[in-house]
Amino acid sequence: MQVGQPIHGELIYPVYADNKLVLPAKTIVTGSVTALHPNHDRRVSARLRADFTPFYTPVVDFNQIQLPDGTTLTIATSTATDGAPIYRLVAPPPRKGGFIRRQFDTGLQILHDQISLFTAPGKKDRLLRVVYSQLPWHPQNIEKGTAWTVETTTPFTVSEQPASPDPAVSTENSSNSSAWFVQAYLNEKLSSATSKQGEPIRATVAEPIYNPDHSIAVPQGATLVGTITQARPARRFGRAGVLHFNFRQLVLPAGTTRNVETTLTAADSAGGQNLAMNSEGVVKPKPQDKIAIPLLLAALAISPLHEDADDRGEVLARKNATASNSIGIIGFVVGIASGSANVAAGFGAYGTALALYNRWIKRGTDVTFVRDTRIVLQTTPRHAPVLSAQPSH
Repeated sequence: MQVGQPIHGELIYPVYADNKLVLPAKTIVTGSVTALHPNHDRRVSARLRADFTPFYTPVVDFNQIQLPDGTTLTIATSTATDGAPIYRLVAPPPRKGGFIRRQFDTGLQILHDQISLFTAPGKKDRLLRVVYSQLPWHPQNIEKGTAWTVETTTPFTVSEQPASPDPAVSTENSSNSSAWFVQAYLNEKLSSATSKQGEPIRATVAEPIYNPDHSIAVPQGATLVGTITQARPARRFGRAGVLHFNFRQLVLPAGTTRNVETTLTAADSAGGQNLAMNSEGVVKPKPQDKIAIPLLLAALAISPLHEDADDRGEVLARKNATASNSIGIIGFVVGIASGSANVAAGFGAYGTALALYNRWIKRGTDVTFVRDTRIVLQTTPRHAPVLSAQPSH
């Protein structure tokens, strides 16, 4: 990764203007890396694991789009630094059963997540990252699937594009004739660390919703007004943050206000946050395996200290290698080269302590949705007092 490196990407979602499709999904977008900012937090975390790579955060600028007909347009956009692989959180069906059943389901989810590392698409990229994480220094690249959100800084002209023959879920009425699935994006950043319960929030409808007769039911650009209903910041001892919000008003561009009932059914999330959404739309980090991994590392760490009478050089070297491998190839090499069970066990104890700290003592992860995060809401009309839309700050 270096300044001037070209960036080739495509739009994840279609772009509408005045209820007309102007840029379909998968439109090609090109740009380049314009600067590299030191990523101090990542450097500190990596050095604790004997990785001395000088990590940077790339600043990217997009300057060209290619339409489906091959037409190339020059654009000017704001620079972006918050790039991250995007994963879609989807609300699962309501869970059944009591506490034991819920804990069992949580364990199954953890197991499924571990297995998906080896079975989900992109195995090659994940394997490369695992190999890199074991090295004391390695090249840094922009991960495949990294996404940025940018805004154009100058207007440009583009003709209306033909709509997709298969309408997206947001343009179809649900089984309830008065309900819609609304595609929207947040107008401000939301975080369990800084957002307060009762704080007003807004989102903008990204795609128009049509009635069965193809008239517009909800126009693109309409505003959803709501509040934070639950916000709990992350705390020490691995206690994760929690965030929940809903919207209770739909303000049309003409100024007409409708009271609505919404349920968050999906939202985009930066992959590094490792978030999960429950059936009620509450978002919090996925549970970690806090017991198995530290226990495994502890067992490996003490293995060199238990020498059997018939242990030979190869067996002792193997025990030293497995015990000291918890902090990457540096520990692996030193553990073997030293030939000392105490040195290998010391490296293993350090790796175990680091795993325990990250899972049990370190501050938990906050839930954060950056500005312009894409969300999906199931929306139905309701009868309630009208809320006053507060301006965002």
